[in-house]
Amino acid sequence: MSTDEGIRFIERLKSVYGDAVEMTDERGKSRTWSLVAEFEYRGRAYAVLQPGEGGDAEPDLFRIVPEGDNGWQLETIDDEEEWEDVMERYDEIAFADQF
Repeated sequence: MSTDEGIRFIERLKSVYGDAVEMTDERGKSRTWSLVAEFEYRGRAYAVLQPGEGGDAEPDLFRIVPEGDNGWQLETIDDEEEWEDVMERYDEIAFADQF
């Protein structure tokens, strides 16, 4: 599915991991995240993940990068400007019917 805002929805992670992704943090603690959306924007792939604890936790945005021959890895986005730009564009698409 494509949009006029330059976002193209994809299913790279979903096709491998399903609707949940388990990640291990720097301290070795494992957490499960719900896969909300994955998309390409400006030549890069991104994933919006919701912490598995639910509650009031905000979703987070990660960059999807290739790992090995057929795998994918998630990277934290340290560039605040990139994070804001991509998340803002995603929000415009995801919540378009609420505006």
